Amino acid sequence: MGSYLIKNVTIFDSIDDTPFAGEVLIEDNRIVTVARGENQISEENAGDVVDGQGKFLMAGLVEGHCHLSFCGPARNQDLGEIPPEEHILMTCRAARLLLDYGFTSAYSAAASKMRLDVVLREEIANGYVAGPRYRAAGPEITTTGGLGDERKLHMPAESFGWIADGKKEIAQAVRLCCRENVDNVKFNVSGDEFVSHARAEIISMTEEELTLGVAIAHDWGKRVACHSRAAESVKRAVRAKVDCIYHCDFADEEALDMLESVKDRVIVGPAFGLVHNSVFEGDVVGMTKDVVEAMGLPRKLEHTCATYHEMRKRNMRVVVGGDYGFTITPMGQNARDIGHFVKFFGYSPAEALKCATEVGGDLMGHKGELGIIKEGALADILLVDGNPLEDQSILVGPDHFHMIMKDGKMHKDWRRPNFQTELVTKIW
Repeated sequence: MGSYLIKNVTIFDSIDDTPFAGEVLIEDNRIVTVARGENQISEENAGDVVDGQGKFLMAGLVEGHCHLSFCGPARNQDLGEIPPEEHILMTCRAARLLLDYGFTSAYSAAASKMRLDVVLREEIANGYVAGPRYRAAGPEITTTGGLGDERKLHMPAESFGWIADGKKEIAQAVRLCCRENVDNVKFNVSGDEFVSHARAEIISMTEEELTLGVAIAHDWGKRVACHSRAAESVKRAVRAKVDCIYHCDFADEEALDMLESVKDRVIVGPAFGLVHNSVFEGDVVGMTKDVVEAMGLPRKLEHTCATYHEMRKRNMRVVVGGDYGFTITPMGQNARDIGHFVKFFGYSPAEALKCATEVGGDLMGHKGELGIIKEGALADILLVDGNPLEDQSILVGPDHFHMIMKDGKMHKDWRRPNFQTELVTKIW
């Protein structure tokens, strides 16, 4: 780490909606000065002066519903069939890809095996693997018959769920996750359209199970997320004091009122990519229109859009992250969510960018110092060739990222075409 002065850029600080011409001084891993106008910061003490050539400077993107170990499964049980040795390598590759695509932070919404996320987090933090700053999770804690249980009476099967029934097993599952040093604990409170025996409006976890699990996780200082599509599952999550509630597709008026009452504490996320791609691009993986209709996915999409239009009106905090990692939602499409928020949920481009930066920084546990461009903030910065307020699609893929900085270190520098992230090398 050193010091950088980035001049001649258009700055979107994720605080105000309107970008401005200015310059930014970075020392070590923090932004120390943000100035409006030109030639406001002396070059004297800057180790590297970067001429941004008028490009768009913004905070690094935050993936708020991340599954780095979901390495392209067509079926949920495919994840259980990947040997752990191959699985950790595939997960590391996904981490590198996500950083290459402008996501400098990621909040895990579950790993498909217990220690994949934890190992990856440590490898990234120690500099052996290039990837976003990462909050690690264990598998999704579910119940018999719930989302993540792919077993049959005549055939055992592993998936991405950790099955726990009753308060004793829930408590044990949470404590096991905490013992293995996860940052986040995840519960599946409702089903999903992709599960034939437990569709989205089925509630699969009791309020007593959820409340106990959340309380134990909080006792250990962990943040808690949950999968809640049914209206009652959303209400249970609010009452149980879950920190991040995903989906909420079928939230009714009472559920929305409850969410609004805790909007300063609870963050929500639609994870819309999986629904969107299934409805509009399902043919890519053989999901015919008849199959999509039979699964009720167009109805789910309609409800999701209506729910998040209402959440925007109520000024709830919403993160991007669309269940990317499945065959139908390949890793790398993650930033499509920003455009989806504008097209399907009625967000302004600036509001959508804040969901992908400032709100995500809060979810990561760095409220007010991550996902924003201001004095004292962590130096996670993108320099973009183009204006994502005019065209959100330029944030999808690596081509328009001329500079990617994470924690004050350059990951990509367009001035040096052959630049690669410098990884720590040690003799074992």
